[in-house]
Amino acid sequence: MPRQNVKSARIEARIAPDALDAIRRASEIEGRSLSDFVVAAAEAAARRTLEEERLIRLAAEDQRLFVETLLTPPEPHEALRRAARHRERLLGKS
Repeated sequence: MPRQNVKSARIEARIAPDALDAIRRASEIEGRSLSDFVVAAAEAAARRTLEEERLIRLAAEDQRLFVETLLTPPEPHEALRRAARHRERLLGKS
């Protein structure tokens, strides 16, 4: 079915009665419709998941090594020096 100017889409889900009761109570507390509450909660969870996926997580030791390497980088090895000389021949010194 082609999508033409769709402003909203429909989803369906099965849910346990006790979970539905909890969600219904929470939506009433916030003064929102059940549908609005569920959509907002799902969207917030999706955004958190997407944001977490973009983060780089490092253990404390890995963080220390990363910062140490940034602050005191190792000397370039021969292959890197050759590449730099080659770049200078092609593009000139910058």
